[in-house]
Amino acid sequence: MAPIDSDDNTTAGAGEELRAGRRKAARYVVPVAVMGVAAATIGLVPALADSGDPDLPKVTAEQLIEKIAKSDVQQLSGTVRISTDLGLPDLGGLESGLMSGMSGGPGSGGDDEGSAADPSAKLTELVSGSHTLRVAADGPDRQKLSLLENAAEYSLIHNGKDVWGYDSRSNEVYHSTAAADGAERPEKDVPGQDVPATPKDFADQALKAVDDTTSVTVGGTAQVAGRDAYRLVVEPKQDGSTVGAITVAVDAETGTPLKFTLTPASGGAAVVDVGFTKVSFAKPDASTFDFTPPEGAKVTEADEAGRRAGAPEHGRGAEGGLAKGMNGLEVIGEGWNSIAAFDTGAQGGLPTDSAGDLGGLGDLGGFLGSFGDQVKGDFGSGTVFKTRLVNALITDDGKVYAGAVTKDALVKAADAAK
Repeated sequence: MAPIDSDDNTTAGAGEELRAGRRKAARYVVPVAVMGVAAATIGLVPALADSGDPDLPKVTAEQLIEKIAKSDVQQLSGTVRISTDLGLPDLGGLESGLMSGMSGGPGSGGDDEGSAADPSAKLTELVSGSHTLRVAADGPDRQKLSLLENAAEYSLIHNGKDVWGYDSRSNEVYHSTAAADGAERPEKDVPGQDVPATPKDFADQALKAVDDTTSVTVGGTAQVAGRDAYRLVVEPKQDGSTVGAITVAVDAETGTPLKFTLTPASGGAAVVDVGFTKVSFAKPDASTFDFTPPEGAKVTEADEAGRRAGAPEHGRGAEGGLAKGMNGLEVIGEGWNSIAAFDTGAQGGLPTDSAGDLGGLGDLGGFLGSFGDQVKGDFGSGTVFKTRLVNALITDDGKVYAGAVTKDALVKAADAAK
């Protein structure tokens, strides 16, 4: 399939709004224990499993990015398939416990373990393996996401001021409230909203990386979920990045991202592959967003759960785990080769808490300490932990360098900072 537009020039005029935050440290701040998890928000490659190449009017990459930016689909429903392969060993579910513990949410263990329906813990299951989701939206105040499991289902429903999480396996309900009637509200008011789950969620993150270190082209057309689409390909120009390229299938009519695929520079299977298998832009039935706790269900209120899980003695929350060790965070380099560097303040390499667990991460901390590549340089010595996309170097004097870059790039950054 020949590209529609083979111009490899960066889309410098795509609009400042698309550049906002592209170099924010948050994009590269990868707590060591979840360095692979964060890869789900970084990028992708041309590997669409499309079902044809429809004949569509030619567009430039800049026009296609503008089409995405102007897309304002308020109503849709459909089925999404999401697969993530970071090349990590099976963590036996430890990654979900880690994420819930680091976020300070319920479900962090012990006598105060919270609701199995808490979205801050439940939706972290999306960071590994393959999952099927049903999604529906009707404006800013009505959304529903259901995670389909074997003989069970987890649903997150936002309807006006109410946000409900329901886990059918345990018959548990989690309830919180958010501002209603389209009022301005931070994302944190809707639990789980910051977890990418649809092609648009991933595409929004990827487009933040569009700058003069990036090549953007239109790589032909595709048909996804029965709809005609353009293929936008985003690739790093720099050497040293572990990101191969980004491919986003963009609905030709609405500008909505329909599919998002990431393959690392090392090749092989996609690291992240998210796409609609069915989609409709018709208004969902109002009853889609209705929810009443089933009879006999255990209902946990968010404020009550927060008081239990956020207690200082648990060592969790925003100041728990590795978060309290990120002193003097700085970003080294630019574009796709940016590296987050910070000092944990812990001598001897891997930081541990008073109980001897890595960063307060319990079993997962010990697991992480059992693998990694030993490296040496002008900086001294340390350990590099690798995934197929995000790598992190922890030096023996407690400094951390992390990013979507190669092991050699991390060592070079550590040497330069010495």
